[in-house]
Amino acid sequence: MTISQYIEQDLESRIRSGRDLPPKITLGSIAETYGVSATPVRTALEGLIRRRLVVKGENGRLQVNDRVKGRVNGRQRPATPKPPYDWESTLARELLLMSLRGEAGFVREELLAEQHGVGRTPLRRVLHRLAGGGLIEHVPRRGWRVPEFHRDDMDAFIDIRETLEVKALDLARDALVEADLEAMLVGNSDEAVARSSIDNRLHLYFVEKSGNRYIASFFENHGGYYTALFDYAALGAHVVADMAAQHRDILNNVLRKHWARARDALSAHIHAQRPVMAKVIHELEQSQHN
Repeated sequence: MTISQYIEQDLESRIRSGRDLPPKITLGSIAETYGVSATPVRTALEGLIRRRLVVKGENGRLQVNDRVKGRVNGRQRPATPKPPYDWESTLARELLLMSLRGEAGFVREELLAEQHGVGRTPLRRVLHRLAGGGLIEHVPRRGWRVPEFHRDDMDAFIDIRETLEVKALDLARDALVEADLEAMLVGNSDEAVARSSIDNRLHLYFVEKSGNRYIASFFENHGGYYTALFDYAALGAHVVADMAAQHRDILNNVLRKHWARARDALSAHIHAQRPVMAKVIHELEQSQHN
């Protein structure tokens, strides 16, 4: 479903069921209500006008057709449509792929807004959130810059990440809650793998429970970009299964208080990101040559 189709169907549902409508039946008011640009709203209104759900009043302004307002088609009220695709996640993935492909540089708000059919204001809020996570950089008076990916930087991050996460685990020993660990273990079960929705909280959990604000600050300031990279690389089913097995190994050893084994398992898990990322980069390079 496109954004324009969603808006048209949602407005029809509101009209026929008597739910609240935007303050005005205008491009600007509807665009603000849905947080989109004028383009998909214009298409949605054309469909509503064609189907006589919206008409022009004597003053030339658009208004809801009173003959259909609060009335249903058939026996059941129209269901509220599900929102279209998650454009924020789609945008984040696009920026990530640009970085991995070596397409670093400035991107234009106008172009991104048009491509995703969203308004500039909600887009800017999302870009600020992504900048906080390190996926894009805001340069005052110049715009938004996609960072350039460097393998050496990734390797350096993994080395520091290992050092700090293992230290965080050491510091967190007395603060770990068994119920939390058990819940994360369930979140990495075979059932979770089958749903491709494994629980990846243990990393931040160890950092949080360490109580060390300098370790936490490192991951807050530098972890977003690489966390997104590793999450993207783990989309493959076999990678998800491997990650879940590694998480279970770490968690089981922590629950048994086998600290040396837990440290080794955590280190091995972090370094396992290298070959996974190498494969993703190789596939991207191959796709560019084909």
